[in-house]
Amino acid sequence: MTQPTPSRFPVPAIETLPEDIRSRLLAVQEKSGFIPNVFLTFAFRPVEFRAFFAYHDALMEKDSGLTKAEREMIVVATSSANQCQYCVIAHGAILRIRAKNPHIADQIAVNYRKADITPRQHAMLDFAMMVSRDAHLVSEADFTELAAHGFSQDDIWDIAAISAFFALSNRMANVSAMRPNDDFYLMGRLPKASTGS
Repeated sequence: MTQPTPSRFPVPAIETLPEDIRSRLLAVQEKSGFIPNVFLTFAFRPVEFRAFFAYHDALMEKDSGLTKAEREMIVVATSSANQCQYCVIAHGAILRIRAKNPHIADQIAVNYRKADITPRQHAMLDFAMMVSRDAHLVSEADFTELAAHGFSQDDIWDIAAISAFFALSNRMANVSAMRPNDDFYLMGRLPKASTGS
């Protein structure tokens, strides 16, 4: 059996990549022990790699009214609706780790309406799903509903932007047949082994 490829598109050898991209891939590998296939897939187009990850980081790594776990909830819920295997698996792993909850990613991927989340998070995901699938239906009533749950204008922008950005990511992952790394499947499901004797 042949080893599955990360993508339908050519994956460049790391040593052939521009220095900034090569350094980022090696830093990710150092931190997580592997290079997620999204990095290898987008490395096919270096200019787009830089733009994609700059926007990703601007949305997903900053401090704001949304926790990092809530950001990942948006990714998992909308990616499931968009049938993006890569993003559900990869961001499900990140969500389990950030929420410190081994069940939450599966619950949200299958049906966020039945997940063990707060009413505030439920409203957040309702809006994220609307942006992902029916953005033309967004109205002032949706802003009023979110404000009632304590979301600021900046928070609402973040919910919309994360949903919209990952709609792009979902589509590119599906078109490229981006394969989730095997490492993602077990991440955050079991407590880390104790290092004590």
